[in-house]
Amino acid sequence: MNAKQGTTEKIWTTRELLAWMTPFLTAKKIDSPRVCAEMLLGHVLGCDRTRLYMESDRVVDAAQLARLRELVRRAAEHEPVQYLVGETWFYAKPYFVDVSTLIPRPSTERVTELAVAWARGTGQTSLRMLDLCTGSGCVAVSVVSALVTPKRNNYEPPVAAMEVSALATDLVTAALALAARNAARHNVQARIEFCASDLFELIPAAQQGTFDLITANPPYISDAEWAQCAPNVREHEPATALRGGADGLRVIEPLLHNVAKWLRPGGRLLLEIAASQADAAQRLTRANPHLVFHGVEHDGDNLPRVLVADRAE
Repeated sequence: MNAKQGTTEKIWTTRELLAWMTPFLTAKKIDSPRVCAEMLLGHVLGCDRTRLYMESDRVVDAAQLARLRELVRRAAEHEPVQYLVGETWFYAKPYFVDVSTLIPRPSTERVTELAVAWARGTGQTSLRMLDLCTGSGCVAVSVVSALVTPKRNNYEPPVAAMEVSALATDLVTAALALAARNAARHNVQARIEFCASDLFELIPAAQQGTFDLITANPPYISDAEWAQCAPNVREHEPATALRGGADGLRVIEPLLHNVAKWLRPGGRLLLEIAASQADAAQRLTRANPHLVFHGVEHDGDNLPRVLVADRAE
């Protein structure tokens, strides 16, 4: 970005900056370059993406321009834009993100959708939830927030609010701190307890059989699939939150082996998996006599994504 013409400082407007950044990021093979450009500029200016078009002739000052240059440079090197701006959107809510954990994907919203629909369909007035491998806390926070809210927006019919509490676990303490920030951001911090644990290892045994709902988005990318991941994933997102060993089942297998004793009879498990693992995950579930396999739900890309099972009555 050449900010000077001769000895006169060039004046840049939001319209001009978007027109420059979009083809630049496209040439660098950045996914969704226009959205990326909008996110970076909106972050620097402290406004949402819509306002960039409402104020398309807004002048960007020298300090903002210098900050934007640095962010664009890093984005062009495939550093995820969500990390650069410290935020992403999930289930129609903004969430803090950082390098302690993976960036929430749209595919994981399917876990949240299924959890909310199942909980509301039980007819229960209260619910106890366990969210394993919570990461940013997006699933736990979104589910709890949705269930304690009579309706999410003006287009949905009102529903009865539930009394909900959750336990969210992760191996990474920095991720738990991030998840706690997100719980506070959405005013559900009093309803979610955070615990550093490798799956069920450090959860008090007294809580066995008490959870109505268990959700999990564990590391599940196999070694072969990891080699095919985009540079922004391989080089910047934490492998510990994504890689699941040679077959991708290193965490999924012990989870499925032990999960039933933590659910109440009839309680629901929603487990995110790789599309390539649907058959293997089904076999592992059916091999457990304490689980009832209900199927694998597809995500928004029509890929098998969420394994659904209940604890046998």
